[in-house]
This record gives sequence, structure tokens and C-alpha cells, in this order.
Amino acid sequence: MTSVDAVVVGSGPNGLTAAVTLAEAGLSVQLHEAAPEIGGGARTEQLTLPGFHHDPCSAVHPLGAGSPALSRLPLERFGLEWLYPEVDLAHPLPDGSAVELTRGVERTAELMGADAATYRRVVRGFPERWDSLATNFFRAPLHGLPPDPLLLARFGLRAAWPAGALMRLFREERSRALLAGLAAHVNTPLSSVGTGGVALMFALAAHAVGWPVPRGGSQAITNALAGYLGELGGTIVTGHRVSDLAELPSASAYLLDVAPRELAGIAGSRLPARYLHRLGRYRYGPGVFKVDYALSGPVPWSNPSCRRATTVHIGPSSAEIGAALTAASRGRRPSTPFLITSQPGVLDDSRAPAGEQVFWVYAHVPHGWDGDLTAEIEAQLERFAPGFGDLVLARTVRGPAELEAHNPNYVGGDIACGSFSGTQTLFRPVIAANPYTTPDPAVYLCSSATPPGPGVHGMCGYHAARAALHNRFGTSLT
Repeated sequence: MTSVDAVVVGSGPNGLTAAVTLAEAGLSVQLHEAAPEIGGGARTEQLTLPGFHHDPCSAVHPLGAGSPALSRLPLERFGLEWLYPEVDLAHPLPDGSAVELTRGVERTAELMGADAATYRRVVRGFPERWDSLATNFFRAPLHGLPPDPLLLARFGLRAAWPAGALMRLFREERSRALLAGLAAHVNTPLSSVGTGGVALMFALAAHAVGWPVPRGGSQAITNALAGYLGELGGTIVTGHRVSDLAELPSASAYLLDVAPRELAGIAGSRLPARYLHRLGRYRYGPGVFKVDYALSGPVPWSNPSCRRATTVHIGPSSAEIGAALTAASRGRRPSTPFLITSQPGVLDDSRAPAGEQVFWVYAHVPHGWDGDLTAEIEAQLERFAPGFGDLVLARTVRGPAELEAHNPNYVGGDIACGSFSGTQTLFRPVIAANPYTTPDPAVYLCSSATPPGPGVHGMCGYHAARAALHNRFGTSLT
């Protein structure tokens, strides 16, 4: 095999961003992907019926449009078009009302009633400084002095809190339910340190840049990254499941967009036993149970805000949301699942035949769970969208095992590629000043098992590539 400067394994958003970053520095780059199609967690497929284009994992991208790694790239030139909803997130409540996340703070604050002033005070000054805040937030915790330490310190005063503590600042249940639902995106109990910061970051992303969907589906992000990589001279090999670095071309750097378990398998012969032991102690979190629907029409939400939103959370109360997360993390089936749903057809009529819709929903379940939650999910949907079942043309159900088979980084159905709790809130996969490096100077980890963690933002790949550029090639991006 012909040698190259760098090889990337895995074509998820982090792997592609790493490859692009290396190629921008003038390096020869080859990317290897096990699946026939590239994309990892950012793919679009016809999962149910012909003409219905579903996102098997990520669909809405609050951290994508505002990512320092992705926003600097000319992805629009390669077909990426962000579509922004009127309502970024709607959270319907048992009394028939709903709370919303929107661009700007005022509409969200108004819907919080007596908590409006508290919410304005908590988020004051942050949406206007999103670019600086995101640069601070999306960095490795021990990776030098933050660009704006005062801003990060002010944010950190609340961000380090568990979501449960942040919620206690608010008197109304509607406010608490909204925050609980935002924190639930990291699949960990609301009592976990740092979950308050997660809730705030998702809220601030909505106020500052929105929660957009890509026209045509998440594959558009992947295709744009791949198109730019090709323009820079990088190459992609699909259908090659790498089991050992020896299978790859000779290179000065290998960047792996894989889970720690796969890192140990692929590079284990080059890594010391002590490091492999530490990787073996890496903790994976709860799984998810996901259903993709082909619908004959829009979801018949009772509340009009839900009909304008691309993301709808279904959790009647913060207590129910917290109970569902705690149950999943402790290995129990949630009695009342909290649902995260996506309906891109609100903005994008290219996703389904005329008048019809794609819709997905997922709930938290125990790691590796093999049960069926479809009935409970659809009961919750009927509660807030009566008649939903009458619209179902087809459904595709995937539990933890099926999700892992589709994407090996989702170990046990954990779409976050590792538990977001304890030391792993900040330090992933091990406690280290530079989490992207390994004891082998040529081997780097660039998956969401490194900071800043899960999400389609590319920052894990970007940071790993920069580390490789500095350490292996004595250069950096200009």
C-alpha cells in the first residue's frame, strides 16, 4: 500500500472533520469506513418506505450550526443548507400549553410565567457572546488557558451544577420540565454534575444560532464534509472494517473515530497494558430505543407550538423525566418514558412524498436492553397528539443491539459513546492533559469518547487533528 501522511478510521462527523483539518494543512489523508456509506451518526436512509428519507441517528443540530469547527468550513459550497424553524423546541404540558425555545430570549421567558425574570437573569449576556462561549465550552478541560477565562468562569458558576440544582432556581413546573428535557440529551440522571451546563448550552444555542436541520437530512452534513475533503485531495475507502492498524497504509499519524473498546482492539498491539486497562474501565451509559415512522400526514399535536417545531420533547413533568433517566441508568425499564422527537418535514418537504412526513422518536432504556418500548412510546404520543396511530404507514424499530450494529460506536445502544457522569463528564476516555493522544505517539482518538463529547459538532476530530499536526508534523492551521 502507498504510504500517506495520515489515516483516519471512521467517517462520522468527527472522523471527517479530523480528515478535513489535516488536509487543510496540506497533508495527504486517507479515510477508512467500515460501512458501505459514509456518515456514522450523520446519515440519511430510506428506513421504512420508498421516498421516506430518515435520519437513523442525529436529525437536529443545535451544536452543529454553532460549532467552531464546522462553521469555519465552506460546507455550503458543497450543498449544505441549514433550515431554521420558527420554534426550535416545543415542550407540551398536561394542561394543554407548551413552553418553547426560540431565537432570542424573550419568547421563551414569557412562556415561563413567574419564572421569566429568573430565566432572563440566568442566560443574560451569554447568547450575544455565543462564539466566544462555544470556543470555551468545546475545548479539552486541561488544554491550556481558555480564550475567555472570565466568560467561562461566569458560565461555569452554573454549568457545573446538576440539572436538578439548576431547576430549583425556578418556581414553575413548566420551566423545570423544559430544563430537565434539555439536560436529558446526555442520557444521564439529572443529579449528575454538569448536566445543568448541558441544559444551558442547548438553550443558549437556540437563542444564539438556532436548532436547524439540514435540507435533505443529516447526510447533507456528511456529504459536504466529504466533498470538501475531496477538493483538498483526501481519499475515502468504504466497506473496510479495520481490525488492526497493520491493515492500513503506512502513515505518520492514525486518528481513530471509534469507541475506546474498538481503539483497544485496533491499536492494542501498540499500546501498553496499563493504558489498555484504563480503556477497559471506560464506562458506557444507558441505551436508547428508537422508532422511525413514515406518516400519512403531519403529527396531529394538540398544541400549535408543537406543529411549528422541528424538535418536540414529551415529558409531562420534570419528576417524570428524572425518573425515566434514573431508571435507565440503573438498569430498569422506565415506567413512563421521556421522549425526544424530531419532525424535519415541518421545514423540509424533500424528506417524504407530497403531504406525508418522516418522524422519529427515542427514549432512554438500560444499556444493552433487549425489550420493546413501542407501545409505551405510542401511548405517550397519543397523549399529546391524539390520532397519531391512524397516520402510521410504516415504522422501523431499533433497540440498543440494532443501534450498535448500525454504528459500532453506540456500545450497548449508548449514542453518547460513553457515560456522561463522574470524571467522564470532563475527562474522556481517561484523565489526561491531552485526551486525544495515546501512549503511541502516532495513534490518536478523535471520537465523541473525547471532549467535548457527543453531538454533531466535529470538535473532537478538530482537536485531535490539531494535536497530531503539532506533535507529528510540527505545524498548525494558519
